Amino acid sequence: MKKRNLLATLFFFASIGFATAQSSKEELERERKDIQGELKEIQDAYNRVKKEGNQSLAQLNMVRRKMTLQERLISTSNKELRAIEDDMYLSNLEIYRLQKQLDTLKSQYAKTVVYAYKNRSSFNYVNFIFSATSFNDAIRRISYLKSYRAYRERQVVTINETQELIEKRQQQQLVRKQQKNETLKAQTQERADLAEQRKEKDEVVAGFKSKEKELQKQIATKKKRDRDIQNAIAAIIRREIEAAKKEEAARIAAAKKAAAEEKAKPVTASPTPTRPAATNSNTSTAATNSPSTERKSTSYLELNEKDVELGTDFGNNRGKLPWPVDNGFVSIPFGPYTIEGTNLRDDNPGLTIGTRQGAAVKAVFDGVVSAVHNYGDGAAIIIRHGKYYTSYANLSGVNVSKGATVKRGQVIGKAGDSDDASNGRIDFMLLIESKNVNPQQWLRR
Repeated sequence: MKKRNLLATLFFFASIGFATAQSSKEELERERKDIQGELKEIQDAYNRVKKEGNQSLAQLNMVRRKMTLQERLISTSNKELRAIEDDMYLSNLEIYRLQKQLDTLKSQYAKTVVYAYKNRSSFNYVNFIFSATSFNDAIRRISYLKSYRAYRERQVVTINETQELIEKRQQQQLVRKQQKNETLKAQTQERADLAEQRKEKDEVVAGFKSKEKELQKQIATKKKRDRDIQNAIAAIIRREIEAAKKEEAARIAAAKKAAAEEKAKPVTASPTPTRPAATNSNTSTAATNSPSTERKSTSYLELNEKDVELGTDFGNNRGKLPWPVDNGFVSIPFGPYTIEGTNLRDDNPGLTIGTRQGAAVKAVFDGVVSAVHNYGDGAAIIIRHGKYYTSYANLSGVNVSKGATVKRGQVIGKAGDSDDASNGRIDFMLLIESKNVNPQQWLRR
């Protein structure tokens, strides 16, 4: 009895396991396709950069990203192997249960065959019917014989079906074993690719040692450009805050003037008592003054309802914003970073995104163009989204002008050259008022 209960429990968990394994397998397949897709994009970009023969910071970051993705691919392979092994284990449990069930069915059927053999003569069947004590009893006996014959036929069908199911599960096991071997083979290749990528990274880093001055110049150029854009954004924010303050002051002054004019109007004679009228007048004045002088706002950049609504919508889209280019990779991440093999360090105020030269650059959200900033060899577009700002720099061309309203996904310009002219790139910043934040936390994963 205990063994039977154990088998029932194992089969229950096996049934759950099959459904879970199928769901997990689909998720792993999607994850593998996503990783392989991104790896291909970065490899294509890396090949273009390598073809130019110029070692650059973008090249190093591409190799790093490839290594990260390759490690994720190996991790996915490990998960796939565990899923296959778990599936095989659960299948073995089911095969064991079905085999036990088949043995029981065969034993029961053998007993019915022996019984039928011992009572095979037609006389025994006729005698069994005619020995009934009444007509109704005879009918019941005939029905019993029919049921017994149908029972034996069902036994045969069940035995055949169980046998077929066992063979099917055994065939599935062979397929899973083949899948396991293929996954192991793929993982071996993935590990070899990772080792090759590590060599590539070491070669790029070694090349940087002789190009430290050139890299320092590139960093200095980018730093100056970033500083110019940040200064431009700061100036825009100051102007817009000042304009908002003046608008608010004018509104309050107008409200006070209207209240004073209302108070100065002659009081019309009224049959009602004087004291209550005075009380009503004071109440009216207080009610008029209250809203005119008190208006709460978390930011001067959100003094009107449209700005509040736009800022709220933008804030609610954290982690859901589209990337400013369709195909690209992060060549320099947000924040402090060090270039391997050198003493060079810097702090990136946004994301530097590598892409094809001339690639379409798109607004990540609805907004209004606050400025189009030209700095000689490129341009930057600054878009306001309530109290949020996005900046798109290193553009070779712009499609919008100051004051224009833009929509999410609208093409606003084209990506310019990278500093070493080996690829295209844009510098993307995101600010909450004047504070830089990590754009990658806001963009869609």
